[in-house]
Order: sequence, then C-alpha cells, then structure tokens
Amino acid sequence: MPGDIEHAKQAMRADLRQRRQLLSPIQRESAEESLTAQLWQLVDSTGATSVSCYLSTTLEPGTRTFVNQAIERGLRVLLPSTRADGLLDWVVATVDGEEATGPHGVPEPVGELLGPIAVDEVDVLLIPAAAVDMSGMRLGWGRGYYDKTIGSMQKCPPVYAVIFDAELLDEVPTEPHDQPVSGVVTPTRVITFAAQQR
Repeated sequence: MPGDIEHAKQAMRADLRQRRQLLSPIQRESAEESLTAQLWQLVDSTGATSVSCYLSTTLEPGTRTFVNQAIERGLRVLLPSTRADGLLDWVVATVDGEEATGPHGVPEPVGELLGPIAVDEVDVLLIPAAAVDMSGMRLGWGRGYYDKTIGSMQKCPPVYAVIFDAELLDEVPTEPHDQPVSGVVTPTRVITFAAQQR
C-alpha cells in the first residue's frame, strides 16, 4: 500500500537522520577529507570535466572541499537551486561562492540561475541521499527534486548518490516514481551498480 511505503520511508529517514546527528565534528571532518578523495577517484575514472554537486549541510557527507577543489582545477560545477514547481535551476559554482538558505532550510548558491536543462550538459551527477540499496534504488529526503530531475532528462549521465558507508543498505522502500542511481560514493569507496550503468 502506498501509505505503508511512505510510512516506512519516513521511519527510515528519521533513523538515518538521528544516526547522522550522533557524528562528532572530528568524525565529520575526517569523513569529508576521505570523501573528497573518493569523489576525485570517480571524476578521474570517468574523465568528467563538468559535474553537478550540491552544498552539503552539517548533517550530510561534506562536499564543499571537493566543490572548491574542482573549481580550482578547472571543472565546471553546477549547484542546484530549488524552484516552486519541484524542479531545479542550476548555478555555476565559484570558489567559496555566496550562498543563502533555501526554502527547505538547506544552503543554496547565489548567482545567475540557469534553467533545469542546464544539467543535461554535465558528465556526472552527484546527488544527496538518505540511503541507497544494493539494487541502486535511492531513498531521498522526501521532496522529489532529484527524482523529477533524473526522470525528466533526455540523456541522463551517470548519477552517483553521496552517502556515509553505513547508509548502503540491503533494501530501501520504493515507489514507482523513485529513480535508481548508477552508484554511490562514500568516504571509503566508489561503487557502480552493474544493473544501473547508464
């Protein structure tokens, strides 16, 4: 039943959020350093010259070091900005660029807004997640922005969810609109799911 699945998702999100809150500042800092190395491994292995990423919150695996390094090394990085219609606009990232708090309390870049189709030009999408299962199904945070983005792309590049190691699970509850990801990046590894290679 759809209501049961949504209830299961909410319960899993609450549990995962609580686990993230238990991480100490030192654990977060160490995880961001290790994650940055894994993100570079993915970029190097794919030959990507343009990626989409996002500005991590304090509860998410840290992406900010990677974003700044990527810009400094000449990669084009697009960061999302939420829209009222449930889609995402995109902003070209700058080193330590200006940011504001978006409508859902998450940091968003300040800058010239590119439309939703701007992301069609990137080589790899790096997206947030609460958890991902071994079949490549992603549990997001319930707002649907990334499912809509991935589902609307004519030619979707590889999509990698950024999670902590313990958030790669055997199974997550899914609904028909949920979009699978190509793989995950954690502080210790990059995993590509064979069934989801795009």
